[in-house]
Amino acid sequence: MSITAEIVFLVPELALLILACLILVCDAFSTDPGKLLTYRLAQFSLVAVLLLVVYLYPDDAVSVFHQHFISDPLSAVLKVTICAVSIIVFSYSYDYFEERDTLQGEYFVLGLFAVLGMLIMASAYSMLTVYLGLELMSLSLYAMVAMHKGSGTASEAAIKYFVLGALASGILLYGISILYGASGTLVLPELAAHVSARTETDVLLVFGLVFVVVGIAFKLGAVPFHMWIPDVYEGSPTAVTLFLATAPKVAAFAMAVRLLVDGMEPLHIDWQGMLIILSVLSMAAGNIIAISQTNIKRMLAYSTIAHAGFLILGILPGMRLDVGYGYAGALFYVIVYAIMSLGAFGVVILLGRKDHESDRLEDFKGLAERSPWFAFIMLLLMFSLAGVPPFAGFWAKWFVIKEVVAIGHIWLAASAVIFSVIGAYYYLRIVKLMYFDQPEHMTEIKASRQMRMALSLNGLALLILGFIPGKLMDICTSVLGF
Repeated sequence: MSITAEIVFLVPELALLILACLILVCDAFSTDPGKLLTYRLAQFSLVAVLLLVVYLYPDDAVSVFHQHFISDPLSAVLKVTICAVSIIVFSYSYDYFEERDTLQGEYFVLGLFAVLGMLIMASAYSMLTVYLGLELMSLSLYAMVAMHKGSGTASEAAIKYFVLGALASGILLYGISILYGASGTLVLPELAAHVSARTETDVLLVFGLVFVVVGIAFKLGAVPFHMWIPDVYEGSPTAVTLFLATAPKVAAFAMAVRLLVDGMEPLHIDWQGMLIILSVLSMAAGNIIAISQTNIKRMLAYSTIAHAGFLILGILPGMRLDVGYGYAGALFYVIVYAIMSLGAFGVVILLGRKDHESDRLEDFKGLAERSPWFAFIMLLLMFSLAGVPPFAGFWAKWFVIKEVVAIGHIWLAASAVIFSVIGAYYYLRIVKLMYFDQPEHMTEIKASRQMRMALSLNGLALLILGFIPGKLMDICTSVLGF
């Protein structure tokens, strides 16, 4: 295949790169204090890239650039999800910054470069490409967390995130270097072939695998590599927290699938044991510690840790066609989780005011009296996060637990159910505050029509998906070749 023909498969990424650079220049010379032009151009860029991904949707997997980049149905679905989620994130964020008169065009530019890194991770077919995409995403996120220079908590969060993120990236890179030294290749399918060809397990390969799993666990926010999440979520501006909690999780799932399944499926037994430990610890710590939180951003941070444990459950079976759908359940889970997190942080943004962040649990008291409709939307979101049927969150947990049962780990499935019941407490506590407590004040909730419409559709989508989960699951299974 010629270089020109190969470039066609990179059109969405190249388009986003060019548009992001143009927006950066336009924003630098813009005299608009509201940054409306920057916002609209950023949204246009994401919509254009999303349409390009859909237009170039591949029927089969095609690897280009010496197998460093792959275009397949899985990468296309991941890219569509990342772009769609980012569009809604930017929509919520614009309202947040506009209300506080702190809008900076850099937020949208950095967000676009972060999305570019995520798209590269979705199509990465070598360890080198995975790492390049990861670093592009991470460096953009570090800067986004540190944008609010006047806030001490934001600066502290940025330093913690940067230091721990750099450490995790270094560990991942060390693991990649070990795997490269043991196999002589960076390309994931060649690595898998090398591992399969060995008659006995290579200790060096397993050693490298451990470091790679640590890097993946950090990006997913799994215990014991979770320590950055609560502080960064609480310290960052809510709009930045919203971005951190959604699209990057989809990219982290892409990284896990590419490295563990495409590259190290022959070592499935080895990494499965590690993931079981990470999963149990994450579900336990996330759900139990979240109960004691009084700040909803910290509560949702520990919720993220718990959900990372459930997501890992879906990766455990790998490509076991004989027992179920493999990691299709995990793909379903990460898409639904992104929608749930969007809505939850969206409501936090909705309730906030120029001089007040509504991030305390007490801020939700009596919301049903202040705004019955958005109290209902928050109820849908909390029920879905808790895994209450028939919401989409229930089916997400159902699919991953079903796959765990299919591979014979009954005790692990039972643990997941128990921790899910424990986790329901702190979600239902929000519902109790909204519907059974008196409001502390009756301040009018101000938001644009765009924000209200997007948030309403966000919450209702979880209810609709709950009634037709098979439609999304069919997409997940089809893109994985079932």
